[in-house]
Amino acid sequence: MELKSQFSSKNPFFEHAEAKYFLAMKHGKICGRIAAIANRRHLEFHDDGAGFFGFFESEDDKDAAQLLLDAAEGFLREKGMKTMRGPMNFSTNEECGFLLEGYDSDPMLMMPYNPPYYHGLMESSGMEKSKDLYAYIHDIKDALPEKVMRVAAIAEKRGITVRPVDKRRFHEEMQIFKEVYNSAWEQNWGFIPLTDRELNYLGEKLKQVIVPEFTLIAEDKGLPVGFMGFVPDFNQVLKHMNGRVNPVTIAKAFWYSRKISDLRLLLLGIRKEYRNKGVDALMFRKGFEGLVKKGGQYKRVEFSWILEDNVPVQLLIEMFGGKLYKRYRIYERKISA
Repeated sequence: MELKSQFSSKNPFFEHAEAKYFLAMKHGKICGRIAAIANRRHLEFHDDGAGFFGFFESEDDKDAAQLLLDAAEGFLREKGMKTMRGPMNFSTNEECGFLLEGYDSDPMLMMPYNPPYYHGLMESSGMEKSKDLYAYIHDIKDALPEKVMRVAAIAEKRGITVRPVDKRRFHEEMQIFKEVYNSAWEQNWGFIPLTDRELNYLGEKLKQVIVPEFTLIAEDKGLPVGFMGFVPDFNQVLKHMNGRVNPVTIAKAFWYSRKISDLRLLLLGIRKEYRNKGVDALMFRKGFEGLVKKGGQYKRVEFSWILEDNVPVQLLIEMFGGKLYKRYRIYERKISA
């Protein structure tokens, strides 16, 4: 149901983008798929001539993968693109990258998983590394590190406050998120600002899974300066439903939703002028208070994804005790004339 909506005209992404879909056939059976994506908003923001591919799936067949990538490249060439990059499903605001390291554990919510041989298919088709993305894991302890508490106290003395989102004013809260997100991420690789329609579309999906105690806004005398959002790993619920929706699986969903043990830090943004002032530590402290209220239900938190060259955020996560445990790769190749 999620994918039907994502691929339909209901998705505001298509107000500024086009996509074309291809299937690979072998002996009359489907053996692969790919989406070619031309995102005008990306070009307006980055002016780098990049088009994208996404939703790639393939058997371990170099010929099939080559044909799929060539078909996607052909569409992007027609659109005047100079580089093909991916996977993006459909942009950096959604799932992206192929899992490269960390096959020994399940993917968390909205994170990809794929066979290891995909990387060989990419390399044999002339794709090269564009960027790696990192995921860190942290076993939740009984208390935050002393350094975090000390830095949070400094931010508090400066007048920074942190509060949970108000679901009764969810639309207004999402506008605050957009304001901080677009300001905090504007210099990041591949970032594209959210439109109001995309924000509302994303908000409707997030509203179903967010927990107010873990979705926090930092303010300085009423000015929003930071946003942090942990979401429970509902993949732990979905895998018990086995892809079906009926009275039995719905009952399972209610049961297992109370037993989710992992969180994913999905959203984190701080205005540039408020970085290195303890805002992040103060939000983490508030989030930890929410964990305490949940009575120890949650055991781990994943921080994902983080750009391989975003060293300040990596150091911040390591300060909290996070360990690098998964790596994802985005590929690219020049589009031939």
